[in-house]
Amino acid sequence: MYRSQRDEAAASKKFYKQGIDPEDLKKRREESSFSIRKKKREEQMKKRRQIEPPAIPQNTDTTRFTVEEIKFQLENLPHTVALLQSADPKERFKAVVTLRKLLSIEKNPPIDEVIASGAIPPLVAVLNQDQDANNQFEAAWALTNVASGSTEQTRILLANRGAEAFIGKIGVASSLLVKEQSVWAVGNIAGDSQSCRDYLLSMGAMEILLRETGEDVKPSLRKNVVWTISNLCRGKPAPPFDYIKPAIPVLKGLLETIDTAIIADACWALSYISDGDDEDKINYILRQGVCPAVVRLLNHQAPSVQTPALRVIGNIVTGEEHQTQIAIESGCLPALKMMLDNNTKKGTKREVCWTLSNITAGNQDQIGAVIQSNVIDSLIQQMSESEFDVRKEAAWAIANATSSASSPQIGELVRRGCIPPLCDLVMVSDIRVVAVSLEGLENILKHGELLKQHNNHINPYAQVIERCGGLQQLEKMNGYPAPIFEKVAGLIRNYFGFADEHPHTDTNAQSFAFEHPNSGGSNFNF
Repeated sequence: MYRSQRDEAAASKKFYKQGIDPEDLKKRREESSFSIRKKKREEQMKKRRQIEPPAIPQNTDTTRFTVEEIKFQLENLPHTVALLQSADPKERFKAVVTLRKLLSIEKNPPIDEVIASGAIPPLVAVLNQDQDANNQFEAAWALTNVASGSTEQTRILLANRGAEAFIGKIGVASSLLVKEQSVWAVGNIAGDSQSCRDYLLSMGAMEILLRETGEDVKPSLRKNVVWTISNLCRGKPAPPFDYIKPAIPVLKGLLETIDTAIIADACWALSYISDGDDEDKINYILRQGVCPAVVRLLNHQAPSVQTPALRVIGNIVTGEEHQTQIAIESGCLPALKMMLDNNTKKGTKREVCWTLSNITAGNQDQIGAVIQSNVIDSLIQQMSESEFDVRKEAAWAIANATSSASSPQIGELVRRGCIPPLCDLVMVSDIRVVAVSLEGLENILKHGELLKQHNNHINPYAQVIERCGGLQQLEKMNGYPAPIFEKVAGLIRNYFGFADEHPHTDTNAQSFAFEHPNSGGSNFNF
């Protein structure tokens, strides 16, 4: 099932089998399904190579090697590495600059060649022990780019105690440039793998970084610190909560800053922490007052902030009803409606609808809040007019609402026009969307039975379905798999009075013909 990053679909308690499980309406997102946070964000967040740092000492050599110079320096690596251990600080400086320039080559830096030359241990020694801050800075810069390489390259750096050197410089470095460079390197190491991340956390990296988040910290350093903190919070399996728990109140405070990059990275960190089935983590986040602060960011002018803010709210409302209620009381519904009405990006609209589908899976008061906030109107519009991926998420939201809504609430959903788009979606080729749409229609029809005595013994909602052509569409549903066939046949038989006229299915068929209202038949392999 297309849902959560929290669990694989087959193991998820939110998995659709034959319609919507009344006990399990909330849905979870598969890791690979949502473009909203994936490849570009992954590349941006995980590691950052440094061709040039944000601030460098005066007289720093920023020239780049020519192709001929690169060839010469690679051939001369043994001599350069030997100079790293020279008693002359000028010779050490010359050697470390050469290595830094090699490792800063934009495409295909020779990290393996530098490692093979034995340069890593003496570079770490320069960072740890050299009395010259410029030498330390150059060594940190070179090693940062080693940490931006492959997992094996990062492992070699850690085997030579590079992580300890960087963490030590964050805590005690007299040079801000060395400190900032070390923060960058720790962020790269944390982004390499869960084992590297947890190793850094076990050495107290989070505690040291949190000291560098105050307003008096140099802006560029503060940005790198928050990015590194977010890397320490990300990944699956999640890091031990005790290590990242102290970051939550700090991250909440960072949401109030004016720096968009800091706000975005703080939001991403909170989204990583809130992602998972541990309700205690969500409860702790809510107790820190994170929800109202994040809701205010849903309509931030920067999409880079909106996206992780939406992810945090989405994670909160997949939890228990009381957690969803806090999100509602924090004002998420008007903010989500504004996002849905004004955003043109398919991925964002889809994620908003997914989030709303988990709210409409709540209790009747929560469904009532969705109706009263007029979010239902926006969902129905998206279900009618938007791209298919958005339409199907909106259909989940409406169908979830029909499952738990009261009769008056069902009447309001019908009055606002939910039936025609549900009828249209029973003809699409996505079997799950067909099933969900049918379930929504059945829930509505069940409530219509209670109104027959006031409508000449006719189900008023069945009349609406007939008037919009829905019955004709149901009658055209030929060749569907057995569970869908049985659902359609039951609807026609129970609510429209036709015992013999119903779709048919071929239980031995390997592929099923789907009629689409706008395009003839298409084949769907089930």
